[in-house]
Amino acid sequence: MQRITFHWSFLPVLVFLGLWEVSARLFIENPALLPPFSTVISEAWRLLESGVLPRHFLRSLFRVIIGFVTGSAAGLFMGILMGWKTAAHRTLHPVMSLIYPIPALGWLPVFMLWFGIGEMLPIAIIFMCSFFPMVYNTQTGIRSVDRDLVKAARTLGASDLKVLTTILIPLALPNIFTGLRLESGMAWRVIIAAEMVAIPTGIGALLMRAESLVRLDMVIVCLMVLSLMCFCFERIFLFLERKATGRWS
Repeated sequence: MQRITFHWSFLPVLVFLGLWEVSARLFIENPALLPPFSTVISEAWRLLESGVLPRHFLRSLFRVIIGFVTGSAAGLFMGILMGWKTAAHRTLHPVMSLIYPIPALGWLPVFMLWFGIGEMLPIAIIFMCSFFPMVYNTQTGIRSVDRDLVKAARTLGASDLKVLTTILIPLALPNIFTGLRLESGMAWRVIIAAEMVAIPTGIGALLMRAESLVRLDMVIVCLMVLSLMCFCFERIFLFLERKATGRWS
């Protein structure tokens, strides 16, 4: 029989939730200002049971996946090109250096004029959020590979494609996965802000509706979903990184 062990990292979380519950019930006169944790859980169950939370969550999840996958793929391609070819790096790096510091939400007014207020707006914002960190981490990882390894491979007759696929990309994987982990959490943070701008569905839209109704318990439920998804996406890419690089990292 397998023994169940207690993970001590859960203890601070349990203490925090306990203090939250007790403080809200003993010291907060107006429950609307800080509802007890049990009330938040009850509201989460009500939103799940009614289908409101799953419907809005799935819309946000769809937007995050589409924007994240397309932005990461484009950033990976551009990062490989800039890291592999010196001419491409010299040509594109100054442009990327100028655009990269712009926050993803800084593109919101531009995309509202280009795409209008619709489904493409949050997807485009997440694309920008994913693209530039992926370019930066990929090209940094490839350019940091020891060039003596590349010279040795070419001396042994390896083609440029062989060098890229067997040396440069594998050795750059830690940097690439770091970019993916950072982007995945940022994508969920950005989608909330993008959906707040007149988008009728999604966690951000539900959050704005809860704010207009002065329902702090519903607001906290939305924030808990955001926190959980950031954590899950980061753990997924951490798991994939260990699987991909665990043998030699």
